[in-house]
Amino acid sequence: MAHDDPPSARRDELLELAYRYVLQHGLGDLSLRPLASAIGSSPRVLLFLFGSKDELVRALLSRARQEEYGLVQELRASRSPDLETVARRVWTWLADPGHRGLLVLWTESYARSLIAPAGSWGGFATATVRDWLELFAAAQPDDERDTPAGEARRTLVLAALRGAMLDLLATGDQARTTAAVSLAIARVIDG
Repeated sequence: MAHDDPPSARRDELLELAYRYVLQHGLGDLSLRPLASAIGSSPRVLLFLFGSKDELVRALLSRARQEEYGLVQELRASRSPDLETVARRVWTWLADPGHRGLLVLWTESYARSLIAPAGSWGGFATATVRDWLELFAAAQPDDERDTPAGEARRTLVLAALRGAMLDLLATGDQARTTAAVSLAIARVIDG
């Protein structure tokens, strides 16, 4: 089966196992041989199912975005009343220690997308920024959403959340970063 054929149960299984592996080990030094050994496969099978290492990386990034996008969909479906509520719920999710592996992978992928925009990571950063800005826009009042001030406000919320997330990942200081996020959100909302 070539990598562009319909997914198979084995491909899905190996993708999930590979995803769990990269959550622990990252993508930076990903080598097919150790990956295959760790997930009970072989490099040949991975190449057969995914077509190339680049396609496997793309599939892994897509899988990571699914988790992020799951939160986006949940917040959209809940019809959260305002930007402040959505921003605070996003921070709660980002600060959850259970998401650390995903966020480290996201950070690595975001940076690589900027460094190698034509490679496997190409477009990852742009797509994630767009996802979050669309979510925040949906939480803004109609009369603000399409204004320059509305766009600036949601961009500032995203920047505060992303910066605090990076700081939290680096230091583990949840109390300090949460206090900073609360202050930043309050100031953005109050204008």
